[in-house]
Amino acid sequence: MSSNDILDMYIYETNSLLEQLENIVLDAEKGNTFSQDNVNEIFRIMHTIKGSSAMMEFDSLANVAHRIEDMFFLIREGTMEVVPEKDRPALFDLMFHSIDYYRAEMEKVEAEQPLDQDIDSFLININSLIAKIKGEEPQEEEPAPAAAPAPQPAAPKAAAPSGGTGGGNAEFPYELRVFFDDGCGMENLRCFMLVTAVQEFCSPADFLYEPANVETDASTSEYVIDNGFLLMFKDAETREKIIPTVLTTGSVHSYQPHDYVPAPPAEAEPPAPSAAAPAPAAKTPAAPAAPAAQSAQGMQQHQKESLISVNLSKLDQLSALVGEIVITEAMVTGSPDLKDLHLEAFSKSARELRKLTDELQDVSMSLRMVPVSNTFQKMTRIVRDMCKKLNKQAKLTLVGENTEVDKTIVDSISDPIMHMVRNSMDHGIEDSADDRVAAGKNPTGEIILSAKDTGSEVIITIQDDGQGVNDEAVLRKAIKNGIASPDVQYSHKEILNFLMMPGFSTNTEVTEFSGRGVGMDVVKSGVESLGGTVTITSEQGKGMTTTMRIPLTMAIMDGMEVSVGDSIFTIPINNIRSSLKITEQDILHDSVNGEMVKIMDGYYPIIRARDFYSLPGGVDNIGEGILMWLESGDCSYGLFVDELLGEQQIVVKPLPSYVNNMDIKNYGIAGCSILGDGNISIILDAGSLYAAAHGA
Repeated sequence: MSSNDILDMYIYETNSLLEQLENIVLDAEKGNTFSQDNVNEIFRIMHTIKGSSAMMEFDSLANVAHRIEDMFFLIREGTMEVVPEKDRPALFDLMFHSIDYYRAEMEKVEAEQPLDQDIDSFLININSLIAKIKGEEPQEEEPAPAAAPAPQPAAPKAAAPSGGTGGGNAEFPYELRVFFDDGCGMENLRCFMLVTAVQEFCSPADFLYEPANVETDASTSEYVIDNGFLLMFKDAETREKIIPTVLTTGSVHSYQPHDYVPAPPAEAEPPAPSAAAPAPAAKTPAAPAAPAAQSAQGMQQHQKESLISVNLSKLDQLSALVGEIVITEAMVTGSPDLKDLHLEAFSKSARELRKLTDELQDVSMSLRMVPVSNTFQKMTRIVRDMCKKLNKQAKLTLVGENTEVDKTIVDSISDPIMHMVRNSMDHGIEDSADDRVAAGKNPTGEIILSAKDTGSEVIITIQDDGQGVNDEAVLRKAIKNGIASPDVQYSHKEILNFLMMPGFSTNTEVTEFSGRGVGMDVVKSGVESLGGTVTITSEQGKGMTTTMRIPLTMAIMDGMEVSVGDSIFTIPINNIRSSLKITEQDILHDSVNGEMVKIMDGYYPIIRARDFYSLPGGVDNIGEGILMWLESGDCSYGLFVDELLGEQQIVVKPLPSYVNNMDIKNYGIAGCSILGDGNISIILDAGSLYAAAHGA
């Protein structure tokens, strides 16, 4: 494994541990205490960060982790009762500060920048809290070096490595040899993580491990790779009890239980071989390791999910390749050379090929799909910090955080969501709990962050129960900024749209969170760059809701091909409710000569694609074409086209930049696709087409 691979693994594992740590601290702060499980988990996390940072020679990170580990060792030994009630908020703040510190340092590691070596003030804060936990007066002088002796779990004294497959110990005869996955890396630290997990079930005096210095000596990894990691117990019951823990430890491939029998004295006659007595461990080669999926001594099987980290660029390459396969399959099956030929065997093979390409597409897309939970959980921390800094009472409620979307989209929506949550906290939630009570509300404000999968898109909403948008204040600021005219009557919806104009802010002074006019326009541009839309609704005194509609993935989709004259358009299948034939008698005309049609119990406007895009050719008589009943979000209408060509799986291609510069997306065009015969099909965006046709 190269040094870059080890560094990437270190960054990935540390960031994962920090996310886990933040969730633990956020949950614990609500109850103003850490459970014993929380304390044990935080101790394990900091111990792992300390060891891996020391191995990477990031001494400052290792030193901070060392002192936090010392602090939680004291808490673990005496439970949370050792932390005075008045000092617990400081403990939570310290942990959040530590998480922020490590995240900032991880960004420096990724950018290959030097780390911050000035950690004295940080260590003073930790040492001060440790002194309070011990009941001592906090020391204000220079912090003690992290390498100084500190309360540590008593490290078991293990038998020294003796070559071969292990030395054995007569006092600890019940052995368990553990083997890790090939190439998993940092085997010595994985061994010590396993030891820490075992200590949850038995006292350090009840077992030994070999090699004994896995925590501090990275060179022991080679020994573990070759010989495995040996755990030795005083009794068989303890060994059997920890096997499930071994099975659920990361990267464990297999284990081998056996009993140690000391070799007889040299002068004694060696006993006759017995099938019932196991051979001395030092004299006989180890038996093949038992697979981890099999349980020893008839124990219940424990299965664990196998996970692998893959570079996102490789997934991008795979998606592009699958897209080209879909295009090539369409070119083969739709070849003009096959026109008017009845090839039953070929048609059967083509259907089977289509089935396989569909499955391949589904698999390649699923590899990129990740839940939005990580992004949503980060907002909990933002709300918590802003409550403290703004002296407000608010809570964040998460709904649908397990909704899955494309990894690229998840990364891109983090900033828009953050801006909207901060906006709700800063502008939405009232400054005083008394004001909320006077308005008949709960004194604690609520922000609801939700995600919903509709099949073709994910709908993310940020809703608060605050004071809502003051239309008069927004309009005054818009007129002052020159983006609105005092002589024009603006609707409520138009006034809300001013909020997303670049440089617009209702704050009169710049604060830590707002006032610079950057935020809402970032949300709009960020979501639109993903092919999505943003809408705002608000009722003064009741709150505001921001809705973001974003496609689940932007690579391959199912579409319906339609023709208008010589032009071919593709409509996403998920936007089509039905297609129907109508006559002139079915058409209704409104006061401005717009056309409408009654479908079931509703009346819907008609958009003629030929007239909207000013296309040559095409049918004009409504009875000669076909009406596509489309729906997108809260808009529903009929699109009149010439002919329905059929369903087709298409690969979405971006439009050239010079075309995008003409603001073509605001005319109902989302992209294009290459058809099987090499022609270009324009992909329609049902939502923006309706908005453009009706001047919304």
